[in-house]
Amino acid sequence: MQRKHFESDHEDYRGTVREFLAREVEPRYLQWEEDRLIDRASYVAAGRSGIIGLGVPEEFGGSGVTDYRFRHVVSEEIARTGTTSFGSTLSLQDDITIPYILHLGTPAQKERWLPRMAAGELIGAIAMTEPGAGSDLQGVKTTAVRDGDEWVINGQKTFITNGIHSDLVIVVCRTDPNASSKGFSLIVVERDTPGFSRGRKLHKVGLAAQDTAELVFENVRVPAENVLGTEGRGFIHLMENLPLERIGIAVGAITAARAAYEWTKSYAFERKAFGRPIGDLQNSRFVLAEMLTEIEVTESHIDRCVIALNAGDLTAVDASKAKWWATELQKRVVDLGVQLHGGYGFMMEYPIGRAYVDTRIQTIYGGTTEIMKEIIGRAIASEFR
Repeated sequence: MQRKHFESDHEDYRGTVREFLAREVEPRYLQWEEDRLIDRASYVAAGRSGIIGLGVPEEFGGSGVTDYRFRHVVSEEIARTGTTSFGSTLSLQDDITIPYILHLGTPAQKERWLPRMAAGELIGAIAMTEPGAGSDLQGVKTTAVRDGDEWVINGQKTFITNGIHSDLVIVVCRTDPNASSKGFSLIVVERDTPGFSRGRKLHKVGLAAQDTAELVFENVRVPAENVLGTEGRGFIHLMENLPLERIGIAVGAITAARAAYEWTKSYAFERKAFGRPIGDLQNSRFVLAEMLTEIEVTESHIDRCVIALNAGDLTAVDASKAKWWATELQKRVVDLGVQLHGGYGFMMEYPIGRAYVDTRIQTIYGGTTEIMKEIIGRAIASEFR
């Protein structure tokens, strides 16, 4: 079945992305994985090629693209090349940190940060998770206390993507300890601010090159104008941005699943056992048939969600459905791919082996599968109240 999701402009852009990855990322990627850190120069190269900062308006140096299908193309090409750590970092920049600045920032904040973010010179991060607060954000203990024209921040964050490279961090802080969910604010902390330090670069199971770190805030003073959005509405701001974050993860999941299927299909008809390609064995054919069918059905749903996102109609519930289903499917497809590769599937020199360790986090970050089901379940229950 031919997909009608992309138009000629998207396919033209695909060539740009493919050429960029072949020139700047693929030759260096395995070294980045070994170093457990992506070369910062690659972000600047991505900025020059129009691969990063797509949604930043032209007045701030970006491409001004509001059609998420262009980001979808980037995700497909990254999945095809197996450069997952690089793709995850781009997704954080384009699907999370830039939209927060774009949608919540003051004119001065946008002018200050967006041009360099679109150029790949300024790397963003968002600091939500703490040692004792993951999916339950109301458990956040990092505090920000107003002192004249400044906020004083104290606390610790963990599992922060881009924690090492980040030049600005959007920190979820408790600014009113007595206001429950209305007591949170988003405050931007910039690199080299006194009292702001980075802890360990965390050694993860997968996504080796994507830097993840602990962040520590000890009497960090930032100007009052670094509040992002409205004071006390931080929790609401987070909820408002989650549909984009979660559909970004869902797109990454289905594109990765498609890539894993393509690698496995090719291998199955190259590898011979019992005198014929293993793809001619009934069990292998059945597995490939299951993979392809589930992928195509899911692609149709994700494509609809992307169009809804473009139209401003994607709900948090629909994004949650897409996120949990696509990421769980990714896990199944990659696991089946490893099985059909046999022993070679367990080798990190094969992209399916790297995909196996990179995939596991997908059903956890951005909200676990269980949290996604709870969101959907609450929406169902609300129909009877």
